[in-house]
Amino acid sequence: MKKLFIIGGMGAGKSTATRALLDQGLPLIDLDVVGHDILKWEVVKEELAEAFGDDILDEDGEVMRSKLAAKAFKTPADTRKLNRITMPRIEEAYTDKLAEIEASGSDAVVVEYSAFKNRESSLAYSADVVIAILAPTDVRIERAVASGFDEDDVRRRITRQITDADRVEAADVVFNNNSTKEELYNKVLDWWNTYNA
Repeated sequence: MKKLFIIGGMGAGKSTATRALLDQGLPLIDLDVVGHDILKWEVVKEELAEAFGDDILDEDGEVMRSKLAAKAFKTPADTRKLNRITMPRIEEAYTDKLAEIEASGSDAVVVEYSAFKNRESSLAYSADVVIAILAPTDVRIERAVASGFDEDDVRRRITRQITDADRVEAADVVFNNNSTKEELYNKVLDWWNTYNA
């Protein structure tokens, strides 16, 4: 089963590229969703509360992502602490989902990977194709703010992500998304039809 990883910075257009492939019947693993799902695991909640304080949990004992983020992304050391707790569980959940999809007989799967850093030491080590979606930083900020994000938060997140140059170096296929959603959608579709053939 071919694993097609879609990477790109916040507001670059990963969702549009993903949609083009899902509309061709490919299944999706969104690693952001996997990351949110594992926050419901009891063992993860316990370890996060121990590491960052009980005030990251609401009255029902569920993780409040905004409270966790405020603490976990304060310093690089805090982020490493978060990753030590969450990354092995994300990998476990991802591997289970991959096995399910492969067992269903699918020829390919789309994996949307916002937190991509490199191919070697990440879930993308097993990628058959890494597809990078790029867009100018000012355009990305504008898009993210238009979709409801706070501008300062967007700028902070972008500075913590790898650069587009790093993405180009890691990618097998690169799409520049400096035009419309339709144009990007069609470019990805054309690529898929050629690759699939």
